[in-house]
Amino acid sequence: MKFKIACLQMDIAFGNPGKNYETAISLIEKASTENPDIIVLPELWTTGYDLVNLNGQADAEAREAAAFLKDSAANYHAHIVGGSVANKTEEGIENTMLVFNKSGELSGKYSKLHLFQLMDEHLYLAAGKQKGLFSLDSRKFAGLICYDIRFPEWVRAHALKEVEAMFVVAEWPIQRLEHWRALLIARAIENQCYIIACNRSGSDPNNKFAGHSMVIGPWGDIIAEAGEEQEILTAEIDLDQVIDARSRIPIFADRRPELY
Repeated sequence: MKFKIACLQMDIAFGNPGKNYETAISLIEKASTENPDIIVLPELWTTGYDLVNLNGQADAEAREAAAFLKDSAANYHAHIVGGSVANKTEEGIENTMLVFNKSGELSGKYSKLHLFQLMDEHLYLAAGKQKGLFSLDSRKFAGLICYDIRFPEWVRAHALKEVEAMFVVAEWPIQRLEHWRALLIARAIENQCYIIACNRSGSDPNNKFAGHSMVIGPWGDIIAEAGEEQEILTAEIDLDQVIDARSRIPIFADRRPELY
């Protein structure tokens, strides 16, 4: 089965949800002219990393973002992997991904498990506790958020559920661009699956971000890669290639987890 992907590499306005919703709908409208099957947004696309002021900007139970993504998916008849948003819950503010299918139905919800202390996430955010598994058109996918890709055991936990493609949404800084590229390629090769990574562009008062959203095949081949500026990255994936890769080198059958 083939899917056409559109990654929205947004330049996110720091602490300005109103402007970011305007940018998001503009990019979704533009992407829709190419009839993508799946549209992907970046991490914290409504607020950026305005962590100090996040309590006043966070979306209670992600209701506003959910309504926006639900309507966009149904209106443009595309599945939407909704990046992530600051989601105010009873447990605290979580960094939450919402996935809606093209009928506007919630297909998945995942809150970032690994909090990045170098950017003080642990001081302002509550960690998630669930895996990022979801299905679209009866095929298995998973969602990961930024720092998650530095934990191969977490990525592998999803691959063991027969996931065929993983969506990585991020606000990854430019100074670690080579880590971004190397980690994404490694995660694709070692799990024999597609990696679809949507990073943000632009900068905030503390960081410049790398862009370079990527779509990587199950053999580690780079199918498409963006530059540093705001753009829409499109690519087509064929999930039958995952079946082929896993049959040629049967790493899952050769694992010895009893000794790990």
